[in-house]
Amino acid sequence: MDKHYDVVVVGAGNGGLAAAAVTSQAGFKVLLLEKHNIPGGSASSFKRGRFEFEPSLHELCAVGKPDQLFDTGKLFKRFGAEVDFRYEDNTFRAICTAEDGYDVRMRAGEDNFCDDLEAIVPGCRESLKAWFELERGDQRTLDYIDSKNGKPNPLMMILKHGNFMRDTSYTVEEVQKALGMPEKARNILNTYWGYLGVPTDELNSFHYMTMVASYVRDGAVMPYKRSHEMSLALEKAITDNGGDVWYNSEVVKFLYNEDGSCAGVQLKSGEKIYAKEIISNVIPNNVYAMSDIKYVPEKELRLANSRTLGLSFVTVYLGMDCSKEELGVEDYTTFISKYANPRECYNHRNEGAYYVVNCHNVAIPDASPEGTCMLFYTIPMMEEDFPKDLKPEEYKKWKNSVAKRFIEDSEKVLGIDITSHIEEIEVATPVTFARYLGTPAGEIYGYQMAGWDSILPRIMAAPTDFTVKNLSYCGGHAERGDGYSCAYMTGMLTGDAVVRRLKGGK
Repeated sequence: MDKHYDVVVVGAGNGGLAAAAVTSQAGFKVLLLEKHNIPGGSASSFKRGRFEFEPSLHELCAVGKPDQLFDTGKLFKRFGAEVDFRYEDNTFRAICTAEDGYDVRMRAGEDNFCDDLEAIVPGCRESLKAWFELERGDQRTLDYIDSKNGKPNPLMMILKHGNFMRDTSYTVEEVQKALGMPEKARNILNTYWGYLGVPTDELNSFHYMTMVASYVRDGAVMPYKRSHEMSLALEKAITDNGGDVWYNSEVVKFLYNEDGSCAGVQLKSGEKIYAKEIISNVIPNNVYAMSDIKYVPEKELRLANSRTLGLSFVTVYLGMDCSKEELGVEDYTTFISKYANPRECYNHRNEGAYYVVNCHNVAIPDASPEGTCMLFYTIPMMEEDFPKDLKPEEYKKWKNSVAKRFIEDSEKVLGIDITSHIEEIEVATPVTFARYLGTPAGEIYGYQMAGWDSILPRIMAAPTDFTVKNLSYCGGHAERGDGYSCAYMTGMLTGDAVVRRLKGGK
């Protein structure tokens, strides 16, 4: 017998969990479907030997402290989802090995950050403070837009919020250059570009400023029990509010009414489930592949085909047989690059030009058994970087060779012995992520957020970009792009919109 719900959410990644939490909290009959046996997608954990590894989260932003919560922290509080957050006092260490390179440690806190960058690049403080002030002004503009229910007075936007209208239309580097920021200061400030997967000469200024300001001012956090702790907390919020969560329940088809509206989904088992509203945490490309093509608007197909699929990674997880002190690691996040400029790093990424090394024991000392520590390497990779002629029988050798190359490079850069202390090692590639996340080429970041497809154009065009009635999207491929905080917020906003429609609003 077919089942009927008010809302069906497809995919228990961060966005899907938040969307299901919103709609179940509003009192609707909600079903969250997940093809795996645990929630979270990339937000989970896995064990090898005596180590429990974090699969994907480097550090979470926009959480805040219990007495002053920010967007992500408020989201968890809204759902009563309790998470034991641990706080990191520094932003990052950046090591550039180029001839004119640097090795810098940047503290959290706006004044600290400005002091540190001024010490490295004398004379940059004024432009850096102006950059942070610009971001504060953008936040005030967003508050004004929200106060007008998304319909601000155009004249007021021009007269009092002109900077927002200007800087949100330009790239990170265009705005920084307009402020007179020295090149070296720009390169250090733009170290975080890899977290959004787009170099800063293409990346939208507003998007990047918002993320960096949150890391600098609010500090970064990690959940004590890996990102799986956040996924389980949201799952509990869903079920506590009467929502259903089905695992091992893979959706293989989206169902439609004759008028073209989405009616429900079909599971791999053959069971059909119908709902008034369907929210997909699955990338639109895959939704179209699971739909009768006659129900997919041509404009949506054209949009999907015109977009550039985002960044993926090779990730290396190391369980070490010694403590971080014995290993000689002091920093939680270390960015290592062969070029100072983000564009050069991006263009030469398949030559090992940019990668990140995290040591979770710095933020969470007992993240691994006593006398051990864990390292986590993140190495950017696009679809075209993957060997085209790689044979299945050569895959393991190839991925291990990538891991070996970056481990040996980090040993030289950091001046420490890593190889002889490896007790456990696991290597994930875009193949791993394609299999687990179901994205076309293993993308972590959904669609690349650059130029015409950046955050503000997506938000403005969303009502006309996706027109199938009763079908909404959330997650890393949606308006706000990827990153944990963005995915949670997109899920919440999508859930809120669905609740308004179900209650008769717009």
